[in-house]
Amino acid sequence: MGVKYIMEYAQFNMSIKWIISALRMAIGWHFIYEGASKLFADNWSAASYLSNTYGRLSGFYHWLAADASRLAVIDYLNIIGLTLIGLALVIGLMSRWAAICGAGLLTLYYFAYPPFGLTLWNVSFENVFVVNGLMIEIIALIFLFLSKENGYGLEVIIRSKRSKTEATPLASTQGNSRREALKNLIGLPVLGLMGAGAYRDKTLYGVDVMSGATIQLNRLDINELNGELPKGKIGNIEISRLILGSNLISGYSHARDLIYTDTLFKAYNTERKVFETLAIAEQAGINTINSGMASLPPVAKYKKLTGSKLKVIAQANIPDKEIFSAVDQAIDEYGVDIVQIHGGSCDALVRDGKFDIIRQVAEHIRERGYIVGLGAHTIDSLILCEEHDIVPDYYMKTMHHDNYWSAHPRENRLPFEVIGNKSPEHNRFHENCFCSFPDRTVEFVNRVKVPVIGFKVLAAGAIRPKDGFRWAFENGADFICVGMFDFQIVDDVNICLDVLGDLDRKRKWH
Repeated sequence: MGVKYIMEYAQFNMSIKWIISALRMAIGWHFIYEGASKLFADNWSAASYLSNTYGRLSGFYHWLAADASRLAVIDYLNIIGLTLIGLALVIGLMSRWAAICGAGLLTLYYFAYPPFGLTLWNVSFENVFVVNGLMIEIIALIFLFLSKENGYGLEVIIRSKRSKTEATPLASTQGNSRREALKNLIGLPVLGLMGAGAYRDKTLYGVDVMSGATIQLNRLDINELNGELPKGKIGNIEISRLILGSNLISGYSHARDLIYTDTLFKAYNTERKVFETLAIAEQAGINTINSGMASLPPVAKYKKLTGSKLKVIAQANIPDKEIFSAVDQAIDEYGVDIVQIHGGSCDALVRDGKFDIIRQVAEHIRERGYIVGLGAHTIDSLILCEEHDIVPDYYMKTMHHDNYWSAHPRENRLPFEVIGNKSPEHNRFHENCFCSFPDRTVEFVNRVKVPVIGFKVLAAGAIRPKDGFRWAFENGADFICVGMFDFQIVDDVNICLDVLGDLDRKRKWH
């Protein structure tokens, strides 16, 4: 019975040694792969990873990336640290110290993109709340550090040689056994086989660009901004001159006769991508989004998760019944900062002569203590509202020129056509022109005494940003609202800064 117990205990011990060895080598290979991916990637740098961190500790990571010489040291330490830690874990040499150093390094990665607050941001592992792949690996490494059993590895051979003159179990059962020696060298063939496989894949496919070590965002980095966006005020609320639009988030592409683009936009702008877009916009100095009702839920969720101070302008529709319902929902459910009567609702109500409804909704917004905005696509809506003594705290008007290929002829344009049916005729409206009468729009904007937000300044992608931004600002817009994908934001901010620095503007800023 005693012999059987001893044999079972020895077998159990051997199983534990193999499990720990496998765990140690698996984590070690991950470290080696990440280090090698950095080493062999062209011009790899941690700049993007550090500059775009988000969370309470982001200031520390931004500081690391702010200085070129400091960043060069960080890049070197990342490559060397990951590679040496991984090598030590795989071959089992100084593995306990490698484990604790690895746990410390992963902790820095964990808090760079913490899986709480902005939950889906970690670029290295699939994320869930608090416990993600990084945390699991950190816990495993701490276990390896604290465990008395280190598994098979070179350090066992080294220890056995040191103790070969002593009659110890280690010397007799491990140091003198060729089989045990081969087991302790297991990390070397594992390293060779894994390395050969990775090298083959690199030769065939190039560096694995989806590894956490090499992932690069397809956009300019935040540290490539040329300055800080200037701000203005609507009421007592400070707003960046460039405002983020929400149509691309909601899937409203206004893409003329391209029937697949709305679905494409929705497929691209997942909740994670929406959160990334909002975070990048804030980091780039855009502090406001003008949101349709469909976009308010993800925006509100983002603010709740991150503690964001992003200002939200709600475009409230006016339904046929319960005309205040969208306004109240935007305020009570989504906690917006400014409420604006949706341009489509304003156009439709003006077209139908229902000015009293517009007036009632505007008064209701003011009674609730909020700034009132009035949106429109056709300039006739704003002119006629003014004639009926409906003057908001600011206007939001489509503002773009018509010098682009898909704009239909001026003689064929009609008031309110933007909210009407799309014509099958090439020379009629078909989601191709949103400021049908730019001359009348400019005349109106330049005489009003309240702020004006210009939107659709790029005619839904038909006008280049530098051209559209300049036209809107020079013709009186105090702010411009632009739909942007995440990879466009930094570039658009820089374009806006360039344009604002060299304007021929007659209207004073309101």
